[in-house]
Amino acid sequence: MPHEALPAERENERRGMVAAVVEMMRFTAPATGRERLGKRVLAALGKVPRHRFVPEVDAGNAYLNTALPIGRGQTISQPYIVALMTELAELGPEDTVLEIGTGCGYQAAMLAELAGRVYSVECLEELAQAARERLERLGYRNVEIRSGDGWAGWPEHAPYQAILVTAAAREVPPPLLEQLAPGGRLVLPLGRPWQAQSLMVIEKNADGATREREVLPVAFVPLVHED
Repeated sequence: MPHEALPAERENERRGMVAAVVEMMRFTAPATGRERLGKRVLAALGKVPRHRFVPEVDAGNAYLNTALPIGRGQTISQPYIVALMTELAELGPEDTVLEIGTGCGYQAAMLAELAGRVYSVECLEELAQAARERLERLGYRNVEIRSGDGWAGWPEHAPYQAILVTAAAREVPPPLLEQLAPGGRLVLPLGRPWQAQSLMVIEKNADGATREREVLPVAFVPLVHED
């Protein structure tokens, strides 16, 4: 996967971000069950150039461990949350992954570092196109993005070994469960917009039955669904 060398000052900022995420993983371990990031996720976190995914006005804040606005009422998630969701997905190098909510493309880039193929659905065509162009410029060739209703997933490429949803749904979208492979993991925030939400992991057994686990409280923008 592509790698971008940074000036010493920016490289120090990126290392500081990684250190902050590592510390937060230790602090939240009693809730998440994950005391540390796996080596591959940690390497991806330290490699993906987050400053390329934020508006120029916020470039100086790109390596802070915080969410940032990206326009159209959307955000780039906090690095800790991106890393945690990626860790919970337990990706293998040959896995096919579905992301719902491309946004600026940062989470997709993280997934692309770890999986064989990433499909991502974004409801806003403007953001989808910008993310598509950004990821292409950065050399990510294993990501495909389309605009549409993320609730419906992307059935043409199912089943997926992992599905990540980067916006809060009021309930688990049934199409996503259908498109999840046996043994796969669905990682998503559940809850009403601007109210209490929980990050959930739902695993699908070989017989199609599911079991879910609540990880920790989160705050995400709402998942757009066309009824």
